[in-house]
Amino acid sequence: MKKVTVEELLAKAEQPSKDAMRLHPFYRGKIEVIPKCRIRDFNDFAIWYTPGVAAPCREIQADIEKAYEMTNKWNFVAVVSDGSRVLGLGDIGPEAGLPVMEGKALLYKYLGGVDAFPMCLNTNDPEEIIQAVKWIQPTFGGINLEDISHPKCFHILDTLREEMEIPVWHDDQQGTACVTVAGLLNAVKIVGKKMEDIKVALIGAGAANIAISRLIVTAGVMPENIIAVDSKGILHRDREDKDLLKTKYKEKWHLCETTNPKRIKGDIKEAMEGADVVISASKPGPGVIKKEWVEGMAEDAIVFSEANPIPEIWPWEAKEGGARIVATGRSDFPNQVNNSLGFPGIFRGALDIRATKITDEMCIEAAKELAKVAEDKGINEDYIIPNMDQWEVFPREAVAVGSKGIEQGVARVKGSVEERFKRAEEIIKKAREEVQYMMKQSFIIDPDEK
Repeated sequence: MKKVTVEELLAKAEQPSKDAMRLHPFYRGKIEVIPKCRIRDFNDFAIWYTPGVAAPCREIQADIEKAYEMTNKWNFVAVVSDGSRVLGLGDIGPEAGLPVMEGKALLYKYLGGVDAFPMCLNTNDPEEIIQAVKWIQPTFGGINLEDISHPKCFHILDTLREEMEIPVWHDDQQGTACVTVAGLLNAVKIVGKKMEDIKVALIGAGAANIAISRLIVTAGVMPENIIAVDSKGILHRDREDKDLLKTKYKEKWHLCETTNPKRIKGDIKEAMEGADVVISASKPGPGVIKKEWVEGMAEDAIVFSEANPIPEIWPWEAKEGGARIVATGRSDFPNQVNNSLGFPGIFRGALDIRATKITDEMCIEAAKELAKVAEDKGINEDYIIPNMDQWEVFPREAVAVGSKGIEQGVARVKGSVEERFKRAEEIIKKAREEVQYMMKQSFIIDPDEK
């Protein structure tokens, strides 16, 4: 693997920012609302608005499920954020977070054919966020929580998943976890180990790794084989701050209670000793994880170093330390763990069955299908997970999620695998072709030709 200097990586990383500062004001945003119905002449407004619109209104009043048939509710997703933990920028506020939420909506449309809208809320209060999401429920078929700080993000997600009648998803938790599990399933297969036997060190105990811990257990990892580390060291029942964890960081305390039964103490180095797998979602590196700590792992070690823009350890250093498989969050290294492989297809599948929720089991099915797409192409140490440009990922993922939702009884409508695949494929294909057509017709302008 070619070594790259920090300076070279930072120079490469700066280019998208330069382009963004030129193109965001040029386009004045990334998404817009356009009609999807025919407007032959002005008389058609009598159909789409008053007086004709009263008929479908009365129909929905009599049966609110008809909203899925007579409005775009079936394909609407709200991307909700308070701007309190945006990417690597921290608490920058709702207006400053809007470009990110627009970007998320763009990915939803192009990759999953989902009509997503940014909803940046002017409150940091978790109860107000919960209430705001409940208020907008009639319009949407699903909710994507995004860039909300922890620990409140856990309470918000858990409450809304329990009390809403449409699926609620937190991509920083469930999206990262789903794609990580997909890569792990294939990585374990390559090294000839079993999920129930592997020992896992989780470096970082924020929203991502807490969700990862839950999902890898659902996927077969034994809780007693997990050791988690936060900024104060290894999590265990005898931590000096256990009273604080019990009251304010309940998810961390749950890890203290269910993992590390030997109550091993120490920090990252001690957590990694003898581990088969390291999954790190902590602070940017390099140097957060040291090569000599990788040397202390089990044979055929697997290292997921997911921090951006710089992974906790360079991939080549992890390889030099003995890791057989290395994944990062970057596209310029092999095995990118990218949330965009997950949420567009997962919501496509959930929307197509009018799901009431997205369960952990549905996430696992998405992860399995992601892994299967890569396996069908031929997995190896540098290819354990699909790339984002493999568009068949998304309809296949949608079908897998929908099938599990139907099996679990959270679907309002059903359909055969063939029907649902065809529908998802058509919707996604249409979304992409529309963008290409608008570019060709100069409805989307090339700034370099203006």
